[in-house]
Amino acid sequence: MSVESNRRPTTGDLRKLIEEAVSSYSSRANTCNWWRKPLLVTAKADHRFDILPRIASETHLLPSRLLPSAKSVIVFFIPFVEDLLKENREGKFPCRNWGLAYEATNRLIGVIADHLQEILKAHGYGSALTPATHNFDEVKLMAQWSHKHLGYIAGLGRFGVNAQLITPSGCAGRLGSLVTEADLGDHPLVEARELCLHKAGHECLECVKRCPVGAVGETGIDRRRCFTRLNVNLHHTRALAGLEETTHVCGKCVVGLPCSYREERS
Repeated sequence: MSVESNRRPTTGDLRKLIEEAVSSYSSRANTCNWWRKPLLVTAKADHRFDILPRIASETHLLPSRLLPSAKSVIVFFIPFVEDLLKENREGKFPCRNWGLAYEATNRLIGVIADHLQEILKAHGYGSALTPATHNFDEVKLMAQWSHKHLGYIAGLGRFGVNAQLITPSGCAGRLGSLVTEADLGDHPLVEARELCLHKAGHECLECVKRCPVGAVGETGIDRRRCFTRLNVNLHHTRALAGLEETTHVCGKCVVGLPCSYREERS
């Protein structure tokens, strides 16, 4: 996708760009197509993000720290196809395809981020980003740049009891983000207070029941117990044998739920 050189890119342009990138990636990279239509939001890099050290991690970076001249935050979500969710629902350990999809999606996020940076640079706007994963403190197990919290503030979704971001396309997928000098304005996709059934006052808590080690609770996540399980999955299960050392996956708390898979409404 290209943007006319005499005008700056819009949020709509960026949405089309990542849609094209996702739809063509599997054939270009010779990999399975694990993905549905991606989502993207933009938000002004203003005072709303000052809350990040309080709601995410005390060491969480602000957009201005990543890029002093930042005017906008861009956050995108790549949802997984329903068949992958169904496959990973079975058993207590993740299926191999869940691990392969995780690795492929991280590479895809890198491709998308590069594309976004290139098109912004071509129009004179600088941008900056952090890796899609493993930018966290390994002692506190908290990210210094949380795509989920950025997505929450920017209106991409709302948090569920499972601490995952529930978007108009569900909560099973991967997130990416970057900041830019382009003034893209606020273009949220979610303005409702809650998307989680339990938080909205209905009976659910299916994600709590789904966790095989009891790391998901009604009042929060036991990060250490969760991360220990991810290490067990990677190093002691046949399904994930030979995958990358950073492929810490489980996904049981995002599949088989009412919020796992949703069809985005235009």
